[in-house]
Amino acid sequence: FASVVLSGCAIIVRGQPRGGPPPERQINLSNIRAGALARRAAQGQPESKDTPDEPWAFQAREFLRKKLIGKEVCFTVEYKNMHREYGMVYLGKDTTGENIAESLVSEGLATVRREGFRGNNPEQARLCDLEDQSKASKKGLWSEGGGAQTIRNIKYTIENPRNFVDSLHQKPINAIIEHVRDGSVVRALLLPDYYLVTVMLSGVKCPTFKREADGTETPEPFAAEARFFTESRLLQRDVQIILESCPNQIILGTILHPNGNITELLLKEGFARCVDWSMAVYTQGAEKLRAAERSAKERKVRIWKDYVAPTANLDQKDRQFVAKVMQVVNADAMVVKLNSGEYKTIHLSSIRPPRNEGEEKNKDKDKRFRPLYDIPYMFEAREFLRKKLIGKKVRTTESHTNTPCVNQNEYLLSALVSKGLATVIRYRQDDDQRSSHYDELLAAEARAIKNGKGLHSKKEVPIHRVADISGETQKAKQFLPFLQRAGRSEAVVEYVFSGSRLKLYMPKETCLITFLLAGIECPRSSRNTPGGMQVAEPFSDEAMLFTKELVLQREVEVEVESMDKAGNFIGWLHIEGVNLSVALVENALSKVHFTAERSAYYKTLVAAEEGCRQRKEKIWANYEEKPVEEVVHLSEEKERVANYKPVYVTEITDTLHFYAQDVETGTSKLSLMETMRAEIAAQPPVEGSYSPRRGDYCIAKFADGEWYRARVEKVESPAKVHVFYIDYGNREVVSSTRLAPIPPAFSTRTLPVQATEYTFAFIQVPQDEDARADVVDCVVRDIQNTQCLLNVEYSGATCPHVTIQFGDTKEDVGLGLVKEGLVMVDVRKEKHLQKMVTEYLNSQESAKSARLNIWRYGDFRADDADEFGYSR
Repeated sequence: FASVVLSGCAIIVRGQPRGGPPPERQINLSNIRAGALARRAAQGQPESKDTPDEPWAFQAREFLRKKLIGKEVCFTVEYKNMHREYGMVYLGKDTTGENIAESLVSEGLATVRREGFRGNNPEQARLCDLEDQSKASKKGLWSEGGGAQTIRNIKYTIENPRNFVDSLHQKPINAIIEHVRDGSVVRALLLPDYYLVTVMLSGVKCPTFKREADGTETPEPFAAEARFFTESRLLQRDVQIILESCPNQIILGTILHPNGNITELLLKEGFARCVDWSMAVYTQGAEKLRAAERSAKERKVRIWKDYVAPTANLDQKDRQFVAKVMQVVNADAMVVKLNSGEYKTIHLSSIRPPRNEGEEKNKDKDKRFRPLYDIPYMFEAREFLRKKLIGKKVRTTESHTNTPCVNQNEYLLSALVSKGLATVIRYRQDDDQRSSHYDELLAAEARAIKNGKGLHSKKEVPIHRVADISGETQKAKQFLPFLQRAGRSEAVVEYVFSGSRLKLYMPKETCLITFLLAGIECPRSSRNTPGGMQVAEPFSDEAMLFTKELVLQREVEVEVESMDKAGNFIGWLHIEGVNLSVALVENALSKVHFTAERSAYYKTLVAAEEGCRQRKEKIWANYEEKPVEEVVHLSEEKERVANYKPVYVTEITDTLHFYAQDVETGTSKLSLMETMRAEIAAQPPVEGSYSPRRGDYCIAKFADGEWYRARVEKVESPAKVHVFYIDYGNREVVSSTRLAPIPPAFSTRTLPVQATEYTFAFIQVPQDEDARADVVDCVVRDIQNTQCLLNVEYSGATCPHVTIQFGDTKEDVGLGLVKEGLVMVDVRKEKHLQKMVTEYLNSQESAKSARLNIWRYGDFRADDADEFGYSR
């Protein structure tokens, strides 16, 4: 068989293969000469130059190539010269076939060597006759013009191989395979422009010949066999080549031949293995190559003779399942819910999410490092999967890892990779544990690199400046009015802490907030407290799971109403028309909180709660309606001594302390005070003659123009002296010019202090400034400058605690404040006071039930309300 045509007058023949590549012989056609083909300058020798074709040399070679390659030939050797064999070659099995030398001469593609001819040799004479005929017909070499147009302009190098490959747009181009270096690397002549290029087959690699230091080549196992396999099918054949890519100046392509695809054949016969790095650019269907390689592995042929298949770690029925995506953890993992209700975390096979090479350093520098927002393209990758998958059912194929796809037509991971939002993991060549769509992923990554998408972009990486105002009270206060005015705002639920506590990402505002559901009391989960681990309340886990399934990583709308003292926002959350607070109550996983009364959703919440309560579902399972207890006013016990005395209330302070004068002893003292003022009026003090000092007793001129006894409490300056009127309990800041020494006849030794400080017994004043002001205003209105009845109940740290009655109706003033819901009860433990305490507590419960004043939103001191910013 003719395997190679070296020139118009030299060929290489090869016998039938028997157990390996067959021997070869070069036969030079005797008595004729064809033009020499072009030769490239010797590498490393600057003085050498490229040698062009001789006229009609390439046409002579092509004539023989098309006539002989792959065909059976017969040859005779006439003589040998310098290790070369010269003879005649005939097409066919014997010498009766077409004489190749004669055909060349008759076409004018070779000249006859006439020197040394013997006149009686008929073969030589026939060649001379044929040459004469060719000359007469002006064929080939004998045509006019000298044949300059037949000389090729061969291009041995390409200045920019990548641009050259891209310019062809992966269209098949005609070519001749000129040389086979090994089974998967060939030298091809591209037509019609005569580019001589080295092409490596895309997606595969055959065993190679390693060049040693001494210049010899050592073949890897099956290297020679693989080369012969390719040579016998492609060498000097007319083919079409698709040039697919050019990474690192290496041209990758696929050779198309009418008899088949050599790439697939090499794999199927065990002469090659798939390689991932170039598989991505293969355009003829990577799955075919994988199938061919798999076939060779199963048959254990050639390079796979020692192949051992990995053991399957999953039953086929467990490899595929349908599940609902509940959460996208990042770009390569997600949590799914199986049909059985079980939750499972799956990792997407063969892809790697965006990562920050300096992540560890960043963590040291900034403890608030947030991978989702701080790693370039991590947020975009997560959002791509979240928008496509959250809440949808996916068919998942599981091997060592998992590869989810939404349906058979849309493979999301390829889209993720092609957008440059993830990279493909590179495996060891013998590692088969990879995605079943691995080649699609490689192709997608190649497209992303070529188009400069995402992680492969040369542009500046996107930066997400997300402000986390969770727990930042000051920032939250500044942000609150904006959210309140915005009405319904778009948000994405990033995390669920409990049934009613979530972390939201606000895309328009680019911030993270902690959000508490308004209007409900949700069972608490277990948590660490200073006193130890607090046990979870019943149905807390169910409530959290319900909220997760409904809203986690979903796009929602929120209405912010207020915030608590910890900087958490409180409001209503809606998802697809469903109010999450109402949904929790309807599913008996939350109770209605008193704060819901002022909202538009109150009636809906109460109706939902009532239905669950009647059905005794979940948190209402042990509910029993409590009988209404009548409030009984118990009579006083004998142990308590009620000794009321008349007093005149002169002053009430902002802390609800008050000053009173004893009416029974005050009449005689009052006459002494009148005498003092008369004396001072008769002999007025000289202005500026008195220098006040802290703690001194003096007299001060009040706004009514009269002088009263006082004590100096603070001296800021001569113009600002703080005084306390000891006989009335009020305070004032006056100028020193309105002060004078107290007359000795009216000192505190002679005339004791008239106003005594008291405070209400059994009463706890609200801490809220507005509520406390309301109480003080009420007491001032009711008892200041009036005569009342006072009884000391118990002593305190600064003053006695008393009950005080109106002078006319004898009604308890403090008890009235409790009934009006203006104050809270201070529970005393003394036994003799328990009847009194009980009466106060009953009144407090009545005020609570009626939602009066401080109780208008319910019991804000309750333990279960601290998530709304209240604490006991």
